[in-house]
Amino acid sequence: MGKPDGFLQFKRETPSRRPVEERLNDWQEVYKPFPELKLMEQGARCMDCGVPFCHTGCPLGNIIPDWNDLVYRQQWAEAIRRLHATNNFPEFTGRLCPAPCEEACVLGINEPPVTIKNIENSIVERAFEEGWIVPEPPDKRTGKKVAVIGSGPAGLAAAQQLNRAGHEVVVYERADRIGGLLRYGIPEFKMEKRIVDRRLALMEAEGVVFKTNANVGVNIAIDDLRRDFDAILLTGGATLGRDLPIPGRELNGIHFAMEYLPLQNKRCHGDAVPEGEFITAKDKNVVIIGGGDTGADCLGTSHRHGAKNVVQLELLPKPPPARNETMPWPYWPTILRTSSAHEEGGVRDWSVATKKFTGENGKVKLLHCIRLEWIFENGRSTMKEIPGSEFTIDADLVLLAMGFLGPEKKGLLEQLGVELDQRGNVKADENYMTNLPGVFAAGDLRRGQSLIVWAIWEGREAAVGIDKFLMGFSDLPSSPQLLGRDVRAGV
Repeated sequence: MGKPDGFLQFKRETPSRRPVEERLNDWQEVYKPFPELKLMEQGARCMDCGVPFCHTGCPLGNIIPDWNDLVYRQQWAEAIRRLHATNNFPEFTGRLCPAPCEEACVLGINEPPVTIKNIENSIVERAFEEGWIVPEPPDKRTGKKVAVIGSGPAGLAAAQQLNRAGHEVVVYERADRIGGLLRYGIPEFKMEKRIVDRRLALMEAEGVVFKTNANVGVNIAIDDLRRDFDAILLTGGATLGRDLPIPGRELNGIHFAMEYLPLQNKRCHGDAVPEGEFITAKDKNVVIIGGGDTGADCLGTSHRHGAKNVVQLELLPKPPPARNETMPWPYWPTILRTSSAHEEGGVRDWSVATKKFTGENGKVKLLHCIRLEWIFENGRSTMKEIPGSEFTIDADLVLLAMGFLGPEKKGLLEQLGVELDQRGNVKADENYMTNLPGVFAAGDLRRGQSLIVWAIWEGREAAVGIDKFLMGFSDLPSSPQLLGRDVRAGV
Protein backbone atom coordinates (compact mmCIF):
# COMPACT_ATOMS: atom_id res chain seq x y z
CA MET A 1 0.00 0.00 0.00
CA GLY A 2 1.12 3.56 -0.65
CA LYS A 3 0.97 4.55 3.02
CA PRO A 4 1.45 1.51 5.26
CA ASP A 5 0.78 3.50 8.44
CA GLY A 6 -2.17 5.46 7.05
CA PHE A 7 -4.63 3.69 9.32
CA LEU A 8 -2.62 4.97 12.30
CA GLN A 9 -2.43 8.56 11.05
CA PHE A 10 -5.99 9.17 9.84
CA LYS A 11 -9.34 8.64 11.52
CA ARG A 12 -12.43 7.46 9.69
CA GLU A 13 -14.37 10.34 8.16
CA THR A 14 -17.50 10.28 6.01
CA PRO A 15 -19.36 13.01 4.13
CA SER A 16 -21.58 15.15 6.30
CA ARG A 17 -25.28 15.45 5.65
CA ARG A 18 -26.98 18.69 4.76
CA PRO A 19 -28.83 20.33 7.67
CA VAL A 20 -32.15 18.67 8.43
CA GLU A 21 -34.12 21.90 8.12
CA GLU A 22 -32.65 22.41 4.64
CA ARG A 23 -33.06 18.94 3.19
CA LEU A 24 -36.62 18.48 4.42
CA ASN A 25 -37.62 21.23 1.99
CA ASP A 26 -36.35 19.45 -1.12
CA TRP A 27 -35.85 15.99 -2.63
CA GLN A 28 -32.14 16.28 -3.36
CA GLU A 29 -29.57 13.82 -2.03
CA VAL A 30 -28.71 14.45 1.59
CA TYR A 31 -24.89 14.27 1.51
CA LYS A 32 -22.45 17.14 0.96
CA PRO A 33 -19.42 16.80 -1.35
CA PHE A 34 -16.32 15.29 0.24
CA PRO A 35 -12.94 17.02 -0.34
CA GLU A 36 -10.39 15.17 -2.47
CA LEU A 37 -7.68 15.43 0.18
CA LYS A 38 -9.99 13.75 2.67
CA LEU A 39 -10.67 10.97 0.16
CA MET A 40 -6.96 10.39 -0.28
CA GLU A 41 -6.56 10.12 3.47
CA GLN A 42 -9.43 7.66 3.71
CA GLY A 43 -7.88 5.57 0.93
CA ALA A 44 -4.61 5.62 2.86
CA ARG A 45 -6.36 3.95 5.82
CA CYS A 46 -6.63 0.72 3.81
CA MET A 47 -4.12 -1.62 5.45
CA ASP A 48 -1.65 -4.01 3.90
CA CYS A 49 -3.66 -6.66 5.73
CA GLY A 50 -2.45 -9.70 3.80
CA VAL A 51 -5.86 -11.33 3.50
CA PRO A 52 -8.41 -8.66 2.51
CA PHE A 53 -11.64 -9.94 4.06
CA CYS A 54 -13.49 -7.07 2.38
CA HIS A 55 -13.52 -9.34 -0.70
CA THR A 56 -15.56 -11.95 1.17
CA GLY A 57 -17.94 -9.29 2.45
CA CYS A 58 -18.64 -8.02 -1.07
CA PRO A 59 -20.78 -10.36 -3.20
CA LEU A 60 -19.35 -8.72 -6.34
CA GLY A 61 -15.79 -9.56 -5.37
CA ASN A 62 -14.74 -5.93 -5.79
CA ILE A 63 -10.96 -5.46 -5.80
CA ILE A 64 -11.24 -3.01 -2.94
CA PRO A 65 -7.64 -2.62 -1.68
CA ASP A 66 -6.45 -1.85 -5.22
CA TRP A 67 -8.76 1.07 -5.80
CA ASN A 68 -8.34 2.37 -2.26
CA ASP A 69 -4.63 2.60 -2.95
CA LEU A 70 -5.19 4.15 -6.38
CA VAL A 71 -7.29 6.92 -4.81
CA TYR A 72 -4.53 7.62 -2.31
CA ARG A 73 -2.09 7.87 -5.23
CA GLN A 74 -4.56 10.05 -7.19
CA GLN A 75 -4.67 7.55 -10.05
CA TRP A 76 -8.40 8.04 -10.57
CA ALA A 77 -8.62 6.81 -14.16
CA GLU A 78 -7.09 3.46 -13.22
CA ALA A 79 -9.31 3.33 -10.13
CA ILE A 80 -12.51 3.43 -12.21
CA ARG A 81 -11.15 0.74 -14.52
CA ARG A 82 -10.48 -1.49 -11.53
CA LEU A 83 -13.91 -0.70 -10.09
CA HIS A 84 -15.79 -1.39 -13.32
CA ALA A 85 -13.99 -4.72 -13.67
CA THR A 86 -16.38 -6.25 -11.11
CA ASN A 87 -19.25 -3.77 -10.77
CA ASN A 88 -21.37 -2.42 -13.63
CA PHE A 89 -23.01 0.28 -11.53
CA PRO A 90 -20.81 1.59 -8.70
CA GLU A 91 -22.84 4.82 -8.68
CA PHE A 92 -25.82 2.73 -7.52
CA THR A 93 -24.03 0.59 -4.96
CA GLY A 94 -22.00 3.55 -3.70
CA ARG A 95 -25.27 5.17 -2.67
CA LEU A 96 -27.54 2.25 -1.78
CA CYS A 97 -25.47 -0.70 -0.62
CA PRO A 98 -25.29 -1.21 3.19
CA ALA A 99 -21.58 -1.96 2.69
CA PRO A 100 -21.03 -5.50 4.00
CA CYS A 101 -17.46 -5.00 2.76
CA GLU A 102 -16.87 -2.45 5.52
CA GLU A 103 -18.17 -4.82 8.18
CA ALA A 104 -15.64 -7.40 6.92
CA CYS A 105 -12.73 -4.91 6.81
CA VAL A 106 -9.73 -6.19 8.80
CA LEU A 107 -9.19 -2.74 10.30
CA GLY A 108 -12.73 -3.03 11.65
CA ILE A 109 -11.64 -5.69 14.15
CA ASN A 110 -10.60 -3.01 16.61
CA GLU A 111 -10.91 0.31 14.76
CA PRO A 112 -13.56 2.00 12.58
CA PRO A 113 -13.29 0.34 9.14
CA VAL A 114 -12.18 1.95 5.88
CA THR A 115 -14.87 4.11 4.22
CA ILE A 116 -15.08 1.77 1.22
CA LYS A 117 -18.57 2.80 0.13
CA ASN A 118 -17.80 6.52 -0.02
CA ILE A 119 -14.52 5.92 -1.86
CA GLU A 120 -16.34 3.75 -4.40
CA ASN A 121 -18.97 6.42 -5.05
CA SER A 122 -16.33 9.15 -5.28
CA ILE A 123 -14.36 7.20 -7.90
CA VAL A 124 -17.32 6.77 -10.22
CA GLU A 125 -18.51 10.36 -9.81
CA ARG A 126 -15.02 11.65 -10.57
CA ALA A 127 -14.92 9.41 -13.64
CA PHE A 128 -18.23 10.79 -14.93
CA GLU A 129 -17.04 14.36 -14.34
CA GLU A 130 -13.83 13.71 -16.26
CA GLY A 131 -15.63 12.01 -19.14
CA TRP A 132 -13.84 8.70 -18.65
CA ILE A 133 -17.04 6.65 -18.68
CA VAL A 134 -18.13 6.31 -22.29
CA PRO A 135 -20.26 3.82 -24.24
CA GLU A 136 -18.52 0.49 -24.89
CA PRO A 137 -20.42 -1.17 -27.75
CA PRO A 138 -19.23 -4.60 -28.89
CA ASP A 139 -16.83 -4.87 -31.82
CA LYS A 140 -19.10 -7.38 -33.54
CA ARG A 141 -22.51 -8.98 -33.11
CA THR A 142 -23.17 -12.68 -32.63
CA GLY A 143 -26.60 -12.70 -34.25
CA LYS A 144 -28.15 -14.02 -31.03
CA LYS A 145 -31.04 -12.22 -29.34
CA VAL A 146 -31.81 -12.10 -25.61
CA ALA A 147 -34.94 -10.73 -23.91
CA VAL A 148 -34.49 -9.47 -20.36
CA ILE A 149 -37.78 -9.15 -18.48
CA GLY A 150 -37.39 -6.64 -15.65
CA SER A 151 -35.16 -3.58 -15.49
CA GLY A 152 -33.91 -3.53 -11.92
CA PRO A 153 -30.20 -3.86 -11.10
CA ALA A 154 -30.07 -7.58 -11.93
CA GLY A 155 -31.69 -7.11 -15.33
CA LEU A 156 -29.60 -4.06 -16.18
CA ALA A 157 -26.34 -5.76 -15.17
CA ALA A 158 -27.16 -8.83 -17.25
CA ALA A 159 -28.24 -6.68 -20.20
CA GLN A 160 -25.01 -4.71 -20.21
CA GLN A 161 -22.84 -7.82 -19.98
CA LEU A 162 -24.74 -9.70 -22.67
CA ASN A 163 -24.71 -6.70 -24.98
CA ARG A 164 -20.97 -6.32 -24.57
CA ALA A 165 -20.63 -10.01 -25.45
CA GLY A 166 -22.17 -9.11 -28.80
CA HIS A 167 -25.73 -10.31 -28.35
CA GLU A 168 -28.74 -8.17 -29.21
CA VAL A 169 -30.50 -7.36 -25.94
CA VAL A 170 -34.01 -6.02 -25.41
CA VAL A 171 -35.11 -5.11 -21.88
CA TYR A 172 -38.85 -5.22 -21.15
CA GLU A 173 -40.27 -3.19 -18.25
CA ARG A 174 -43.92 -3.12 -17.28
CA ALA A 175 -43.68 0.34 -15.69
CA ASP A 176 -43.54 3.57 -17.66
CA ARG A 177 -39.82 4.08 -16.98
CA ILE A 178 -36.75 1.85 -16.79
CA GLY A 179 -35.12 1.09 -13.45
CA GLY A 180 -37.35 -1.17 -11.37
CA LEU A 181 -36.92 -0.46 -7.66
CA LEU A 182 -34.07 1.91 -8.50
CA ARG A 183 -36.66 4.09 -10.22
CA TYR A 184 -39.76 3.78 -8.10
CA GLY A 185 -38.69 2.15 -4.84
CA ILE A 186 -35.74 4.36 -3.86
CA PRO A 187 -36.64 7.92 -2.81
CA GLU A 188 -35.00 10.79 -4.60
CA PHE A 189 -33.19 11.92 -1.43
CA LYS A 190 -31.26 8.62 -1.41
CA MET A 191 -30.50 8.58 -5.13
CA GLU A 192 -31.58 11.23 -7.59
CA LYS A 193 -32.92 9.58 -10.72
CA ARG A 194 -30.60 11.57 -12.98
CA ILE A 195 -28.02 9.05 -11.75
CA VAL A 196 -30.07 6.20 -13.22
CA ASP A 197 -30.83 8.08 -16.44
CA ARG A 198 -27.14 8.86 -16.94
CA ARG A 199 -26.26 5.16 -16.94
CA LEU A 200 -29.25 4.18 -19.08
CA ALA A 201 -28.18 6.67 -21.75
CA LEU A 202 -24.79 4.95 -21.90
CA MET A 203 -26.39 1.52 -22.23
CA GLU A 204 -28.64 2.73 -25.04
CA ALA A 205 -25.59 4.14 -26.82
CA GLU A 206 -23.99 0.69 -26.47
CA GLY A 207 -26.96 -0.89 -28.23
CA VAL A 208 -29.27 -2.09 -25.45
CA VAL A 209 -32.94 -1.59 -26.40
CA PHE A 210 -35.41 -0.61 -23.66
CA LYS A 211 -39.16 -1.12 -23.95
CA THR A 212 -41.46 0.37 -21.29
CA ASN A 213 -45.15 -0.25 -20.57
CA ALA A 214 -44.30 -3.77 -21.69
CA ASN A 215 -45.98 -6.17 -19.27
CA VAL A 216 -44.95 -9.59 -20.52
CA GLY A 217 -47.79 -12.02 -19.99
CA VAL A 218 -50.35 -9.21 -20.20
CA ASN A 219 -49.86 -6.92 -23.20
CA ILE A 220 -46.93 -8.87 -24.61
CA ALA A 221 -47.31 -12.59 -25.22
CA ILE A 222 -44.60 -14.75 -23.71
CA ASP A 223 -44.95 -17.15 -26.65
CA ASP A 224 -43.92 -14.33 -28.97
CA LEU A 225 -40.74 -13.75 -26.98
CA ARG A 226 -39.91 -17.44 -26.92
CA ARG A 227 -40.31 -17.49 -30.69
CA ASP A 228 -38.36 -14.31 -31.43
CA PHE A 229 -35.47 -14.61 -28.94
CA ASP A 230 -32.75 -17.21 -28.45
CA ALA A 231 -32.83 -16.80 -24.67
CA ILE A 232 -34.99 -15.12 -22.04
CA LEU A 233 -33.87 -13.86 -18.64
CA LEU A 234 -36.42 -13.31 -15.87
CA THR A 235 -35.41 -10.53 -13.46
CA GLY A 236 -38.79 -9.29 -12.27
CA GLY A 237 -37.78 -8.99 -8.62
CA ALA A 238 -39.50 -10.01 -5.40
CA THR A 239 -42.42 -7.62 -5.64
CA LEU A 240 -45.03 -9.49 -3.59
CA GLY A 241 -45.30 -7.40 -0.43
CA ARG A 242 -45.85 -9.00 2.98
CA ASP A 243 -49.36 -8.13 4.18
CA LEU A 244 -50.78 -7.84 7.69
CA PRO A 245 -54.12 -9.72 7.64
CA ILE A 246 -55.58 -8.54 10.95
CA PRO A 247 -59.00 -7.06 11.80
CA GLY A 248 -59.45 -3.64 10.21
CA ARG A 249 -57.03 -4.21 7.35
CA GLU A 250 -59.75 -3.15 4.88
CA LEU A 251 -59.90 0.40 6.25
CA ASN A 252 -58.88 3.28 4.02
CA GLY A 253 -55.50 4.80 4.78
CA ILE A 254 -53.58 1.50 5.04
CA HIS A 255 -51.14 1.01 2.16
CA PHE A 256 -48.16 -1.06 1.16
CA ALA A 257 -44.91 0.92 1.05
CA MET A 258 -44.70 0.25 -2.67
CA GLU A 259 -48.08 1.88 -3.17
CA TYR A 260 -46.81 4.98 -1.36
CA LEU A 261 -43.22 5.52 -2.51
CA PRO A 262 -43.63 5.34 -6.32
CA LEU A 263 -46.22 8.14 -6.37
CA GLN A 264 -43.78 10.64 -4.89
CA ASN A 265 -41.07 9.53 -7.30
CA LYS A 266 -43.49 10.16 -10.16
CA ARG A 267 -44.11 13.68 -8.89
CA CYS A 268 -40.36 14.23 -8.58
CA HIS A 269 -40.21 13.28 -12.27
CA GLY A 270 -42.77 15.99 -12.98
CA ASP A 271 -45.69 13.64 -13.57
CA ALA A 272 -49.14 15.01 -12.78
CA VAL A 273 -50.44 12.56 -10.17
CA PRO A 274 -54.05 13.58 -9.35
CA GLU A 275 -54.72 14.51 -5.73
CA GLY A 276 -57.33 11.78 -5.51
CA GLU A 277 -54.71 9.16 -6.35
CA PHE A 278 -51.74 10.63 -4.47
CA ILE A 279 -50.99 9.24 -1.01
CA THR A 280 -49.69 12.00 1.23
CA ALA A 281 -48.55 12.14 4.84
CA LYS A 282 -49.14 15.89 5.15
CA ASP A 283 -50.58 16.85 8.54
CA LYS A 284 -51.25 13.18 9.36
CA ASN A 285 -50.33 10.83 12.16
CA VAL A 286 -48.28 8.23 10.29
CA VAL A 287 -47.41 4.75 11.48
CA ILE A 288 -44.84 2.70 9.56
CA ILE A 289 -44.89 -1.03 10.31
CA GLY A 290 -41.46 -2.41 9.53
CA GLY A 291 -38.06 -1.27 10.76
CA GLY A 292 -35.88 -1.94 7.70
CA ASP A 293 -34.64 0.18 4.82
CA THR A 294 -38.05 0.37 3.14
CA GLY A 295 -39.53 1.64 6.38
CA ALA A 296 -36.81 4.28 6.58
CA ASP A 297 -37.60 5.32 3.00
CA CYS A 298 -41.23 5.79 4.02
CA LEU A 299 -40.06 7.75 7.06
CA GLY A 300 -37.96 10.22 5.08
CA THR A 301 -40.74 10.64 2.53
CA SER A 302 -43.30 11.29 5.29
CA HIS A 303 -41.05 13.97 6.80
CA ARG A 304 -40.83 15.75 3.46
CA HIS A 305 -44.58 15.56 3.02
CA GLY A 306 -44.99 17.42 6.31
CA ALA A 307 -46.37 14.64 8.52
CA LYS A 308 -47.77 15.68 11.89
CA ASN A 309 -46.20 12.75 13.68
CA VAL A 310 -44.43 9.55 12.57
CA VAL A 311 -43.97 6.30 14.49
CA GLN A 312 -41.98 3.37 13.08
CA LEU A 313 -42.71 -0.03 14.61
CA GLU A 314 -40.58 -3.16 14.50
CA LEU A 315 -41.60 -6.66 15.58
CA LEU A 316 -38.04 -7.64 16.52
CA PRO A 317 -36.18 -6.39 19.61
CA LYS A 318 -33.95 -3.32 19.51
CA PRO A 319 -30.53 -4.34 18.17
CA PRO A 320 -27.36 -3.68 20.17
CA PRO A 321 -25.26 -0.62 19.23
CA ALA A 322 -22.17 -2.71 18.41
CA ARG A 323 -21.03 -6.28 17.75
CA ASN A 324 -21.33 -8.82 20.52
CA GLU A 325 -20.37 -12.48 20.92
CA THR A 326 -23.30 -13.60 18.76
CA MET A 327 -22.05 -11.66 15.72
CA PRO A 328 -18.25 -11.97 15.47
CA TRP A 329 -16.13 -10.28 12.82
CA PRO A 330 -16.14 -10.61 9.80
CA TYR A 331 -19.82 -11.62 9.64
CA TRP A 332 -22.55 -9.08 8.99
CA PRO A 333 -23.66 -7.75 12.39
CA THR A 334 -27.30 -7.09 13.24
CA ILE A 335 -26.71 -3.81 15.06
CA LEU A 336 -28.67 -0.60 15.45
CA ARG A 337 -28.33 1.50 12.30
CA THR A 338 -29.50 5.09 11.99
CA SER A 339 -30.29 6.40 8.53
CA SER A 340 -30.62 10.02 7.45
CA ALA A 341 -34.40 9.63 7.74
CA HIS A 342 -34.15 8.66 11.42
CA GLU A 343 -31.97 11.70 12.01
CA GLU A 344 -34.81 13.85 10.67
CA GLY A 345 -37.33 12.87 13.32
CA GLY A 346 -39.97 10.35 14.23
CA VAL A 347 -40.18 7.72 16.96
CA ARG A 348 -38.84 4.16 16.66
CA ASP A 349 -40.34 1.41 18.79
CA TRP A 350 -39.24 -2.23 18.98
CA SER A 351 -40.79 -5.53 20.06
CA VAL A 352 -44.27 -4.38 19.11
CA ALA A 353 -47.01 -6.42 17.44
CA THR A 354 -50.06 -4.81 15.85
CA LYS A 355 -53.23 -6.73 16.74
CA LYS A 356 -55.91 -4.76 14.90
CA PHE A 357 -56.86 -1.49 13.20
CA THR A 358 -59.95 0.51 14.08
CA GLY A 359 -61.38 3.57 12.40
CA GLU A 360 -64.25 5.94 11.74
CA ASN A 361 -66.32 6.29 8.57
CA GLY A 362 -64.20 3.64 6.88
CA LYS A 363 -60.88 5.39 7.60
CA VAL A 364 -58.16 4.11 9.91
CA LYS A 365 -57.78 6.01 13.20
CA LEU A 366 -56.06 3.69 15.68
CA LEU A 367 -53.54 0.86 15.86
CA HIS A 368 -54.07 -1.59 18.72
CA CYS A 369 -50.69 -2.98 19.72
CA ILE A 370 -49.07 -5.16 22.34
CA ARG A 371 -45.47 -5.41 23.52
CA LEU A 372 -43.45 -8.56 23.05
CA GLU A 373 -40.85 -10.46 25.01
CA TRP A 374 -38.25 -12.32 22.97
CA ILE A 375 -36.88 -15.53 24.46
CA PHE A 376 -33.83 -17.33 23.09
CA GLU A 377 -33.87 -21.03 23.79
CA ASN A 378 -32.98 -24.25 21.99
CA GLY A 379 -31.01 -22.27 19.43
CA ARG A 380 -33.86 -20.05 18.29
CA SER A 381 -35.73 -16.90 19.30
CA THR A 382 -39.44 -16.98 20.03
CA MET A 383 -41.77 -14.12 20.86
CA LYS A 384 -44.30 -13.96 23.65
CA GLU A 385 -46.93 -11.29 24.18
CA ILE A 386 -46.62 -9.46 27.49
CA PRO A 387 -49.97 -9.51 29.34
CA GLY A 388 -51.26 -6.05 30.21
CA SER A 389 -48.91 -4.25 27.78
CA GLU A 390 -51.63 -3.33 25.28
CA PHE A 391 -51.61 0.23 23.92
CA THR A 392 -52.95 2.25 21.00
CA ILE A 393 -51.39 4.65 18.51
CA ASP A 394 -53.21 7.39 16.60
CA ALA A 395 -52.97 6.81 12.88
CA ASP A 396 -54.36 8.55 9.81
CA LEU A 397 -51.93 6.78 7.47
CA VAL A 398 -50.43 3.32 7.94
CA LEU A 399 -47.60 2.13 5.70
CA LEU A 400 -46.75 -1.58 5.56
CA ALA A 401 -43.01 -2.01 5.04
CA MET A 402 -42.51 -5.56 6.28
CA GLY A 403 -40.52 -6.92 3.39
CA PHE A 404 -41.37 -9.01 0.35
CA LEU A 405 -42.47 -12.63 -0.01
CA GLY A 406 -41.05 -13.31 -3.46
CA PRO A 407 -42.05 -12.85 -7.09
CA GLU A 408 -45.62 -12.45 -8.26
CA LYS A 409 -46.85 -15.83 -9.49
CA LYS A 410 -49.90 -14.80 -11.53
CA GLY A 411 -49.33 -13.84 -15.13
CA LEU A 412 -45.87 -14.42 -16.53
CA LEU A 413 -44.60 -17.16 -14.19
CA GLU A 414 -47.82 -19.16 -14.33
CA GLN A 415 -47.98 -18.89 -18.12
CA LEU A 416 -44.38 -20.00 -18.49
CA GLY A 417 -44.73 -22.90 -16.11
CA VAL A 418 -41.34 -22.40 -14.45
CA GLU A 419 -40.57 -24.47 -11.37
CA LEU A 420 -40.45 -22.75 -7.99
CA ASP A 421 -38.30 -23.63 -4.99
CA GLN A 422 -39.57 -24.25 -1.46
CA ARG A 423 -39.56 -20.52 -0.74
CA GLY A 424 -41.68 -19.66 -3.76
CA ASN A 425 -38.83 -18.21 -5.80
CA VAL A 426 -38.02 -19.27 -9.36
CA LYS A 427 -35.80 -22.33 -9.31
CA ALA A 428 -32.68 -22.28 -11.47
CA ASP A 429 -29.53 -24.37 -11.84
CA GLU A 430 -25.87 -23.39 -11.44
CA ASN A 431 -26.03 -21.64 -14.83
CA TYR A 432 -29.17 -19.75 -13.78
CA MET A 433 -31.34 -21.70 -16.23
CA THR A 434 -34.84 -22.72 -15.15
CA ASN A 435 -36.52 -26.02 -15.98
CA LEU A 436 -37.32 -24.49 -19.38
CA PRO A 437 -34.38 -24.63 -21.82
CA GLY A 438 -33.32 -21.13 -22.78
CA VAL A 439 -35.25 -19.45 -19.96
CA PHE A 440 -33.07 -18.10 -17.16
CA ALA A 441 -33.73 -16.34 -13.84
CA ALA A 442 -31.68 -14.00 -11.67
CA GLY A 443 -31.93 -11.44 -8.89
CA ASP A 444 -34.56 -11.27 -6.17
CA LEU A 445 -36.96 -13.29 -8.33
CA ARG A 446 -34.53 -16.22 -7.95
CA ARG A 447 -32.90 -15.71 -4.57
CA GLY A 448 -35.57 -13.75 -2.68
CA GLN A 449 -35.44 -10.23 -1.29
CA SER A 450 -31.81 -9.20 -0.96
CA LEU A 451 -29.23 -6.45 -1.49
CA ILE A 452 -28.45 -4.46 -4.62
CA VAL A 453 -24.93 -5.94 -4.74
CA TRP A 454 -26.39 -9.44 -4.83
CA ALA A 455 -28.76 -8.38 -7.63
CA ILE A 456 -25.90 -7.05 -9.76
CA TRP A 457 -23.82 -10.15 -9.04
CA GLU A 458 -26.71 -12.41 -10.02
CA GLY A 459 -27.23 -10.47 -13.25
CA ARG A 460 -23.55 -10.77 -14.14
CA GLU A 461 -23.44 -14.49 -13.35
CA ALA A 462 -26.66 -15.16 -15.26
CA ALA A 463 -25.13 -13.38 -18.26
CA VAL A 464 -22.25 -15.87 -18.16
CA GLY A 465 -24.72 -18.77 -18.11
CA ILE A 466 -26.72 -17.34 -21.01
CA ASP A 467 -23.57 -16.63 -23.02
CA LYS A 468 -22.45 -20.25 -22.57
CA PHE A 469 -25.89 -21.49 -23.60
CA LEU A 470 -25.82 -19.41 -26.77
CA MET A 471 -22.19 -19.82 -27.78
CA GLY A 472 -20.95 -22.96 -26.04
CA PHE A 473 -18.40 -20.93 -24.05
CA SER A 474 -18.14 -17.49 -22.44
CA ASP A 475 -15.39 -14.91 -22.10
CA LEU A 476 -17.51 -12.81 -19.74
CA PRO A 477 -15.94 -12.36 -16.29
CA SER A 478 -17.24 -14.51 -13.45
CA SER A 479 -16.55 -14.45 -9.71
CA PRO A 480 -14.78 -17.74 -8.98
CA GLN A 481 -14.02 -16.83 -5.37
CA LEU A 482 -17.75 -17.01 -4.67
CA LEU A 483 -18.55 -20.29 -6.36
CA GLY A 484 -18.19 -22.27 -3.16
CA ARG A 485 -20.60 -20.04 -1.26
CA ASP A 486 -24.33 -20.48 -0.85
CA VAL A 487 -25.57 -17.72 -3.12
CA ARG A 488 -28.89 -17.72 -1.29
CA ALA A 489 -27.35 -17.10 2.10
CA GLY A 490 -28.00 -13.35 2.19
CA VAL A 491 -25.13 -11.02 2.99
